[in-house]
Amino acid sequence: MLQIPGHAVERLSGFLSRSRCLVTGGAGFIGGHIVAALLDLGATVAVIDDLSNSTLEHLGPLIEQDPERLRLVRASILDPRAVEIAMRGAEVVFHAAALCSVPRSIEDPRRTWEVNAGGTMAVLEAARRVGVRRFVYSASSSAYGDVPGLPKRESSPVSPVSPYAASKLAGEHAVAAFAHSFGLTAVSLRYFNIIGPRQAADSPYAGVIPAFAKRIVAGEAPVIFGDGSQTRDFTPVQNAVYANLLAATVADPAPGLVCNIGAGERTTVSALASRVCAAFGKPELEPEHHPARTGDVRHSQADITLAREALGYEPFVELGESIENTVAWYRYALGAVSH
Repeated sequence: MLQIPGHAVERLSGFLSRSRCLVTGGAGFIGGHIVAALLDLGATVAVIDDLSNSTLEHLGPLIEQDPERLRLVRASILDPRAVEIAMRGAEVVFHAAALCSVPRSIEDPRRTWEVNAGGTMAVLEAARRVGVRRFVYSASSSAYGDVPGLPKRESSPVSPVSPYAASKLAGEHAVAAFAHSFGLTAVSLRYFNIIGPRQAADSPYAGVIPAFAKRIVAGEAPVIFGDGSQTRDFTPVQNAVYANLLAATVADPAPGLVCNIGAGERTTVSALASRVCAAFGKPELEPEHHPARTGDVRHSQADITLAREALGYEPFVELGESIENTVAWYRYALGAVSH
């Protein structure tokens, strides 16, 4: 079911219905949600994904349901020929493919850079050759690092403190350079801690809620890295998808426009753990605290003024609703259905 504000459906459908779109990383967490929304709006969608960090669990049924409007190129964005094949006929590109893990980037910085920075350049070059109408890049709030001052504004200094953050910022700079040098109409969205259903829980690099969920289902306490007082702007994935659709359809964005996409609010990781435990019906579980991880920032919060003004963005799914929906999904996905 399409999850965007009702008042926006007609306008977005008017722009995207029958449009040809490419979603890189479209079998992944955010990319998969973007694909579903585009199909619901009437678009024809190509996906390029090597499935190294995802599966066909979500995308497969969508392809079977409508093979004329959804096709998959199973390949890496580092393969120029595959990117060219996937890009054919594309009018709008949503570039969501990435290695999205700070800990993994600490372990393998070269691979992270190759995929996130080099891969973005490969997709940009193909988009320029094809002459796409709009390029939407999934950027990251990790670009801000631990520079003092909250909330973070797009004009705030950037100071990446992990290879992941540096690679995502490099991709963002490449997008801006192509916008200024070649006239590519592009928007970069700096996500703040996206959460929601279908985020992988079976990886050592799992996001915070999937990691909590996996342990809670197993009857174990969630693990918090650090003292738990660190804060994040947890952003429901539906809001991020909405921002992508707006970025794809807004008229005449500034060249290389960069917008924060978040809720504009902070929540401590300890408070999040308590809410997730409660949603699972296990409020008595007390988190275990492990040492803080290298590359993690202490506090994060988005100023979303520019996204409101430039895109018409407004968060419409609140954190509490997102936690309940996400926990309900993990109950099924992890085999912990309760009656």
